[in-house]
Amino acid sequence: MPDHELRDAKNQYLGKILTQSDGRLVIRNAKNESCGIYDPKTNETRNNKNEFFGKGNLLTLLL
Repeated sequence: MPDHELRDAKNQYLGKILTQSDGRLVIRNAKNESCGIYDPKTNETRNNKNEFFGKGNLLTLLL
């Protein structure tokens, strides 16, 4: 899966979602800081401190 840019309604860059080689997805904000990670194997989203955030892919809620 290629990287996915996130933009608002005014086309301003908000961040991107990157796919790692192991299949996990990482979300980065506009400053390129990691905000969280989603692991499809466990179906869990974790924040940048590796704290459980929720079940399913909730990455965009971490921006």
